Amino acid sequence: MAFTAKDVAKLREQTGAGMMDCKKALTATDGDMDKAAEYLREQGVSIAAKKASRIASEGVVSAFMSEDGKIGALAEINCESDFVAKNASFVEFADSIAKQVALTNPADVEALLAEKAIDADGTVLDKVNNATAKIGEKISLRRFTRMEMNGRAETYIHMGGKIGVLLGVETDKDLSGNADFNAACHDIAMHIAAFAPKYSYDAEVPAEEVAHEKEILKAQIKNDPKNASKPDQIIEKMLEGRIKKFYKEVCLVDQDFVKDPSVTVSKHLENVAKAAGGSAKIVRFERFVMGEGLEKRQDNFAQEIQEQLESVKK
Repeated sequence: MAFTAKDVAKLREQTGAGMMDCKKALTATDGDMDKAAEYLREQGVSIAAKKASRIASEGVVSAFMSEDGKIGALAEINCESDFVAKNASFVEFADSIAKQVALTNPADVEALLAEKAIDADGTVLDKVNNATAKIGEKISLRRFTRMEMNGRAETYIHMGGKIGVLLGVETDKDLSGNADFNAACHDIAMHIAAFAPKYSYDAEVPAEEVAHEKEILKAQIKNDPKNASKPDQIIEKMLEGRIKKFYKEVCLVDQDFVKDPSVTVSKHLENVAKAAGGSAKIVRFERFVMGEGLEKRQDNFAQEIQEQLESVKK
């Protein structure tokens, strides 16, 4: 079956593959568009496999929240370069993964990759491989989190995907139609992005972390010459005050609310919910920092150019 330049262009538009790859696919399949698309998918798997050893330490954190605000999800999707991380196709791909997580509730990354993609043929792994072939860099699904709340699962993305927050709030009645309540949840998610609390409540702080902090604070107090003559009970009272300050620094509900430092985060939410005719309580939150803990790619441009020259010679 013969094919034309328009067929090549159409296949390229449908698949996102390169012009020469599309021409090769149509040649290999005698101009059959469907078989050519399958051929490219197969090649995409091959291309993705070749890139598997590369370091994907750039990328974005994407979010999805259902229209009623009850379900929210974050997903960190990694690529190799900041340039690709800002590419519209990559961002759209990452957003679709967050949506998949929210709607299908996979158990883990392995289960997510094995799922049928909700917006494409094949599995999510097929979708990743196709995106790798189209974009030209290794793409990996690093992690995700999901919440389904009897209240609100608020999301917030900061700095174009560098930080993502998912906040779970429980309410005694449906407040989803209240604009002030929704705004308060969003503002608290923004607060989390900015102030990076480690825990929601002081009861969540591990005992060993509290004990370690007490030892440090006690040493600070005793090493201050002004406290040399103070009795142990006074030292203990001072220590109690500093531990409360420590909790205020690391626990979300105890922190001064960023938009109104006269109240804590929990008090602000309580006030807004009460004004809306209900009550609300923070359940938990997740804060993803893109690339946190990942090995960073070290570019060697001289070596890269040399490799390209060698490939041309071949």
